[in-house]
Amino acid sequence: MEARAIQYTVRQSARKMRLVIDLIRGRAVPEADAILRFSKKRAARQIHKVLKSAVANAQQAAQRQNTPFDADQLRVKYAVVNEGQTLKRFTAAAMGRATPILKRTSHVEIHVASDATPAPAAKAAPAKATNAEPKARAKKTTQKTRTKKKTKAKTKRAKQASKASK
Repeated sequence: MEARAIQYTVRQSARKMRLVIDLIRGRAVPEADAILRFSKKRAARQIHKVLKSAVANAQQAAQRQNTPFDADQLRVKYAVVNEGQTLKRFTAAAMGRATPILKRTSHVEIHVASDATPAPAAKAAPAKATNAEPKARAKKTTQKTRTKKKTKAKTKRAKQASKASK
């Protein structure tokens, strides 16, 4: 189960909000909720709203699909703060001039996903190691070695062509 929530044009700079969003990225939702609730940063309040909205969206999606839902099993899968539109204002300065004031905004996006992942099926152990395995490994070459081989072949042909012309 995955859900997301986005809040556009939050009246705070993205740089300040990224300090808070970095604290919750990848954490379980109850832990992220506690971090945001007790943070002293102003950005934490806005991010907390978005997190609660993402959890509510996940709950609604679970109800639509008629699947069991547990908010404690959710994790913050993706959390990002992007820059929004900058509001440009001016204030009076000395000698009749005006200086610009940039009022920055930001967009907050949070994705939550279910933490419960199905366990991978047990693989059958190979009965015996075959000799084909080292051959397959030997065939794998990198791009760098391929270009070296090509360059060597080109220089060899060039030498042969110069000998033939003499």
